[in-house]
Amino acid sequence: MTLYTSTVVTPRRPSRVWAKIGESTIYAIGLPVVLVVIWGIWATIAPAKFFPSPAELIAAFVDTWIGPAFVTDVLPSLARLGIGIVLSIAVGIAAGTLIGLNRWLRDLLEPMLEFFRAVPPPVLLPIAVVLMGPTDAMKVVVIVLGSVWPILLNTIEGVRSTDSVMTETARSFAVTSSERLRYLVLPAASPRIMAGVRQSLSIALILMVISELGYASSGLGFQIVYFQRNYLIAEMWSGILLLGLIGVLLATIFGFVERRVLRWYHGIKEVERA
Repeated sequence: MTLYTSTVVTPRRPSRVWAKIGESTIYAIGLPVVLVVIWGIWATIAPAKFFPSPAELIAAFVDTWIGPAFVTDVLPSLARLGIGIVLSIAVGIAAGTLIGLNRWLRDLLEPMLEFFRAVPPPVLLPIAVVLMGPTDAMKVVVIVLGSVWPILLNTIEGVRSTDSVMTETARSFAVTSSERLRYLVLPAASPRIMAGVRQSLSIALILMVISELGYASSGLGFQIVYFQRNYLIAEMWSGILLLGLIGVLLATIFGFVERRVLRWYHGIKEVERA
């Protein structure tokens, strides 16, 4: 007897990767392009002294920031911003996990946390200057003091809301505390933690500029104020444009990291929506 086997070949659907990339690109740059075109037309019809045209702004951007100013002003600001964000994430996750795991500690610190969270971070700047002087460390501390709160509070809530059934199951199987923290508590709290990190990025960028406004001799904030005081309008707007581009870059990097860290979470959500 001869057995014949046959393979049913299912035609593969054409990949939509490039189509999705094209759609994402159109959505990302479509509205900005339209706004720039409208801006250029308006600047041609009714030119204004304090609102340069897109061509003037781009020329000022290249002349101002593509050169020595990138090394003397942009890189130090980005370094302080990066250090502040990393410290905020480390402190917020570590302290938030500790507080979230201990109910007595959470009850003890909750009034104080609510008090300090309500204090606007910019008002701490004069105190930081008095205590530390107008140094780079002071600027980093100001960034951390303002941007740590979303991460800290979201971590506390994420750790506190860990599923009790899974926690008791882990204990019944004699899972150690370190393993329970690594494989249960932190993964369960990670969506809230990442939400807190997203909020802290914009706060850190704002505080980076504020810390450089009056207590620095270099940096993006210092240069923008310098341009404003000397009526260098196009250069001032170019600094604002650079801050916006830095914000977009931070959001892009965060989105990439979030998709990697919360890949399992987004997969569950896709299954639930299916």
